[in-house]
Amino acid sequence: MQIQNPHDKIFKETFSNVDVAKDFITHFLPLSVRNTVDVTSIQPQKDSFVSRDLQEYFSDLLFQTKIHQKPAYVYFLFEHKSYNDYYTSLQLLRYMVEIWETKRDNKDKKKLPLIMPIVLYPGNADWYAGASFSNLLEGYQDFPQELQKYVPDYEFFLYDVSDYEDEDTQLNVFLRIILMVFRDIRKRDVQVVLNTIYRAVDYLRQLQDQRTATEYLETLFYYIFRVHRHLTKNQYYDIINHIGNTYQEGSELAMTLAEIFRNEGKEVGRAEGKEEGRAEGRVEGQAEALSNAAIRLITKFVAPLSEGIKTKIREQEISTLETIIDHIDELETIEDVKQYLK
Repeated sequence: MQIQNPHDKIFKETFSNVDVAKDFITHFLPLSVRNTVDVTSIQPQKDSFVSRDLQEYFSDLLFQTKIHQKPAYVYFLFEHKSYNDYYTSLQLLRYMVEIWETKRDNKDKKKLPLIMPIVLYPGNADWYAGASFSNLLEGYQDFPQELQKYVPDYEFFLYDVSDYEDEDTQLNVFLRIILMVFRDIRKRDVQVVLNTIYRAVDYLRQLQDQRTATEYLETLFYYIFRVHRHLTKNQYYDIINHIGNTYQEGSELAMTLAEIFRNEGKEVGRAEGKEEGRAEGRVEGQAEALSNAAIRLITKFVAPLSEGIKTKIREQEISTLETIIDHIDELETIEDVKQYLK
């Protein structure tokens, strides 16, 4: 079973909310730009322009609106790689051209709509690629202006999520949650991650529409344990218990989250481990990939491992590592793990 990309799922579930898109445009675009965008006319479009082979790295959403009282579009591209892509401006240009291609067939209009391109970047490393297409063109800055005018160029608005500060309480709750989660989810300081999760839970608990809040919490929880690899099973269950004790329908919600954690999480873990192993190809590389996957899974679903046990796991044969991954849901203690180690 192909598991849905968690980045794509939570990004689209959050930003397809028109109020979230409006709040982002209103609070984060440069003042000179946001004053020209008619946020009252924003309507989400169903089209996606990210090819299937790039869905692992990008998610996108398109909104129809007006800019300077003219029909226009705002295009959100979420780049969720752990590093920034030097060719993002080229990729984004390709998507914008595809949008224009779809609008070209309108026989009533000879002009193409303006597109405001926005890139959200999770801030795992400094953005060094720039935000203009001309940065990719060899020697462009040295071209005389007479030559530059014959060469296409544009800029996109880049928002580095690492710049987000929690104090901005005017924002839509879902936007506040997604920005701080995108900012913190890959941090190695587990306490920072836990604080962000508990803060997100508290924000959702205060919403009047608890049905929407609990549905979003399930998506958020799924995203967190798919992306963050350093939280242990005990820490996950501490979060689940906290939710059970603070939500009005806590016991039922806690059971749902626990079920998601047990079933989805382990299925994801198996898929990740085996996929890494196949990707490596050579026996030595496959064994290394599977041992790393097994260590991650045991840490997450059983308990943290000592360096001695990690070394022992790395010495195992591929068949043993695959068995550990396949039976991860049956392991309760480190002693259970040791029974598989030769």
